[in-house]
Amino acid sequence: MASLKHKTISGLFWSFSETGINQLVHLVIGIILARLLSPDEFGLIGMIIIFIAVSQSFIDSGFSQALIRKTDCKQKDYTTVFYFNLLAGILFYLILFFLSPSISQFFNEPILRDLVRVLGLILIINSFAIIQRTILIKNINFKLQAKITLSSSVLSGIIGITLAYNGFGIWSLVVQRILNQLFIATLLWIFNRWLPTLEFSKQSFKEMFSFGSKLLASGLINTIYQNIYYLIIGKFFSATDLGYYTRADHFSRIPSQNINGSVQRVIYPVLSQLQNEPSKLKAVYKKIIKSIMLINFSVMLGTAAIARPMVLTLIGEKWLPSVPYLQLLCIVSMMYPLHSLNLNILKIKGRSDLFLRLEIIKKGLAIPVILIGIFIGIKAMIMGMIFNSFFAYFINSYYSSKLIDYSISEQIKDILPCFVISICMAIIVFFTQVTIPLSPLLKLIIGLVLGFGIVISLSRIFAIDGYKELKNVVMELIWRKKVTAQT
Repeated sequence: MASLKHKTISGLFWSFSETGINQLVHLVIGIILARLLSPDEFGLIGMIIIFIAVSQSFIDSGFSQALIRKTDCKQKDYTTVFYFNLLAGILFYLILFFLSPSISQFFNEPILRDLVRVLGLILIINSFAIIQRTILIKNINFKLQAKITLSSSVLSGIIGITLAYNGFGIWSLVVQRILNQLFIATLLWIFNRWLPTLEFSKQSFKEMFSFGSKLLASGLINTIYQNIYYLIIGKFFSATDLGYYTRADHFSRIPSQNINGSVQRVIYPVLSQLQNEPSKLKAVYKKIIKSIMLINFSVMLGTAAIARPMVLTLIGEKWLPSVPYLQLLCIVSMMYPLHSLNLNILKIKGRSDLFLRLEIIKKGLAIPVILIGIFIGIKAMIMGMIFNSFFAYFINSYYSSKLIDYSISEQIKDILPCFVISICMAIIVFFTQVTIPLSPLLKLIIGLVLGFGIVISLSRIFAIDGYKELKNVVMELIWRKKVTAQT
């Protein structure tokens, strides 16, 4: 157990480091590109994201999750999935290649034909890297991933910015995205040193597909749900409107994806090792959910409070129409880790059938939200997304609670103090922004410092469990660093 705890803390540290630094690099690159390019160009990229994302879901087909969950993976398992991923990547690239004229016609944007054909190469590139990344995740080795993703983001970002500065417009975004994935895939192959053998096991394929296929279907539904709004806005509104939405969505997802992605990659393999120890599984899960939601509630509500000075400072006045979208999307993103953590329990317990059933039910509720967006507007659509997000939480937690004896009321009781502290902080910070006549940069700095101070102070005063857990993790990391340095 001590070894597992050490691996968990170390994995979380490097996972947060990787995604945190990587997201920071992407944020800086995105800020520079947003200043060099127009909302219309970002909107054009947003129109084809759903097609790339859906294709990527098919390529993985839930096999990576099946491999991570499987306790006795052999070479034939990895090799079988590798060849499937590669063939699927080529197949779906060809599908997009020939569908590109229809996609262009659907949005009435002629340039989309060439954009889809070039950006679609990411599918083939990513198919080479799925197994390499899965092996590192399964081994909870995020230190190597941190180095690879950071160096790839920096190199591709510099090239993309250079192209944008020299007038390449939207193609600078395309090249930057392709090179980022190409660098990652290349470095994973160089440093991970796993090689496929000439074997394909039908038995292994069937075994993993029985579990992974349901995750594929649920993941596909979720991917469509997450990106369908890009398609709707791109079709029924302008490319500029979609550009504002994509920037707001990008800013709201940076912190939530950093937190959620970092935790997911570590917690899933860690909790999978406790799947046959119910009491330990629940105890560890409770600690995780308290700590993570204190961070996520604080960050997302704090971001909503400082949205206006943040947008003005980072990307300029031309992006001001994205502020209301950002504030509302922060509330949506606030719930993401709760969804993922509860759904993790279903996967850990092998209930991918239930996972799929819930996704179908929840995403079916998105249809009225989409209609609201078409007939009323983008803001009303995002408000519908907020309602769906809260409703989905109750569905997810109801079923996961049955599997580990962790009721909804008990879970809400655990996270409610974190939410109350965060909402109090956000209200104070927001009214400070509105009432103090300072420059956007000073408002941003004051908001960040004030928000951080309020959360820490209130957490200490009211002895919040999540804060104590986070403090213990930080102290243990510091202690281990000192011990390592002394030896």
